[in-house]
This record gives sequence, structure tokens and C-alpha cells, in this order.
Amino acid sequence: MKIGVVVPCYRQERFLSRTVTALERALAGRDWSGVLVMAAPDAEAPLPALGPHWRVVRPMRDRAATRRRPLTPGGARMAGFAEAGGEWVLFVDADVEVEPEWVGKALATAAEAATATPALAGTWGRLEEWMTDGEREWLGRRDMYGVGDGERSVDYLATLACYRRGALERVGGYDVRLNSEEDFELGMRMVAAGFDLRSLPPRAARHWSGPRPSFEELARRWSAGLCFGQGQVLRAYLGRPGFLRLLRRQGLYLATLGLWSLGLLALGLAALAREPRPLLAWSIAALLVVAVMSARKRSLKLAVHSLLSWTENGAGLVFGFFNLRPAPAWPAHPREAS
Repeated sequence: MKIGVVVPCYRQERFLSRTVTALERALAGRDWSGVLVMAAPDAEAPLPALGPHWRVVRPMRDRAATRRRPLTPGGARMAGFAEAGGEWVLFVDADVEVEPEWVGKALATAAEAATATPALAGTWGRLEEWMTDGEREWLGRRDMYGVGDGERSVDYLATLACYRRGALERVGGYDVRLNSEEDFELGMRMVAAGFDLRSLPPRAARHWSGPRPSFEELARRWSAGLCFGQGQVLRAYLGRPGFLRLLRRQGLYLATLGLWSLGLLALGLAALAREPRPLLAWSIAALLVVAVMSARKRSLKLAVHSLLSWTENGAGLVFGFFNLRPAPAWPAHPREAS
């Protein structure tokens, strides 16, 4: 069974050496081909040494635009998918270090999946969050997505996913318009089509990043457009089955928008009536929210960071709702698609 490997990279070159080395070790002796997709058109950071299994794909220039735009996460994955080949395709983000034991388990499960009912379409597993700062490395969350250590059906796959090519083609692949939420949205279509997605033990990988949470991360997420997908997917599903489910998924960000909207309303009422009590009442409610969060997180700084993060995602939701790109027409030939 031939395996395709797709590694989309958007300004995460500093982690690529870990990613590539782990994949080559896990896939040693197997029939596989890898595609490294450089999603940022101006990426200039040096790449790690790549073995003969790899090829590098860079985004083509958008002739209708005056500047080159980075590929969305789904766009980068589909560009690699068109090039990689393989009956099963392993998608690994550029900051993910896979575990050989899990890769072996995933590929063994894939080889046995032909007779499974319902048809197995994809697998992933528990990801540990690891952070690094200079020479220091430490464990953050033991289970980033809360999938657990056992084998079970899941609603979607993210960050690390091993998909059956035929299943991904049948549902139309990743939505290349979305700046984020592409994994959850794809999972919705997979499950609706009757496919099974599974989480497999043991630990699947380690996800690497700089120190989190950080206020610098908030700026990076906005500049990269990662906050816009929540609104883009709502726009894409407006009037369609699944919209209410996606709306509930964004409930925390919508509630934060509601909090700030009430603040603006209180400010307006206070100005019109020349009476500070509406604004004072809102301020007390807002401070109470921060106090409760500080107690739960045992840190005022983390509470403020969370509120800013929810606010950023709420603002991104509104921006994204009105900025859904049209889907590009993907050519039929794989190399043209990339």
C-alpha cells in the first residue's frame, strides 16, 4: 500500500527538521512519497535536508491580483494532496512530530479497513502540546483535542490526519476558502456521507510551538487570518444543514461580542441620559466576568488573555462572515492543481 504524505508549512520552518526527521523514521522501509507545501509565497527561510521521497511545492501567483496571497490551510493540503499520490494520505502540519508507533498502528488499521462497516475514512490520535523557548522545552497540554488514549469514533481530525484518498475525493476534500475551521467542516461532511473517523492509541504526535498563551500569539493569529474561519464557515453554511451546529460551536465568541455590544449600548445610554449608572452597571458585570475567570485560571493575566482571545475571535468571526473567498476552480490534472 503506497502512502502519500503532505506537510503544509506556513512560516513554521523552524520546526520542519523535527517534522521531516520523524516522518522519515516512521515510514522507513515503506512505499511513500512526500510533498512539502510552502503556503507563504514569500517564504525564504532555509529548509532542512530532504531525502529522495520529498518534493517541494510553492503557491503559484494569482494573476488576477497585484500580490501573491498565502494558501489557506485547506488550499495547502489540497495542493499537496494532488501531488502526493497514495491510497491513504497522511497530513502532518509542519510543527508536528509524529510517533512511529502510532504511524504503524494507523497504517495497519488502514490496510485492514477495506471490510470495515461503516467505511473507515480517516484516523488520528492524541497530540501532546510541547513548547520551546531557546534551549528550554516543556509539556503544555497532554491532550490538545481531548480525544483520550482509547480507540473511538470522532467527529473530525485536526493537525494530524490519515485519510483514505477515495473518501476525501468523494466528499470534495478540504474547503480551500476557509482560513480556519477547515478540519471540523470536513469532518461534518465525512460523517454526513456515512464515513467513520477514528482516534487510535497510543500517543500520535507532539505539537511544537513557542510559549503559550502569549499576547504575541494573538497578533500572529490575526495577521495570519486564523480568526476569520469561524465567520467564513458560517457564511458558507448559511441556510444549509449544519449551520446551527456551527453557530453553537462559536457560542463563546458570540457571547463575548454580546458583552462588548452591551457595553457600547450602556455607553450610549449613559451619554444620552447624562447618567453614568448604565455604564457603571455594565462595568461591574464585566469585572465580575474577569474575576470569575481569574479564580478559575488562578491568574489575572491568563483571564485577561482569554478575554482578549475571545474578543479577537469574535471580531474575526464578523470579519470572516463578510469575507468568504470564492472557491477556485481546481484543474483535473494533479500537477496543474498544485
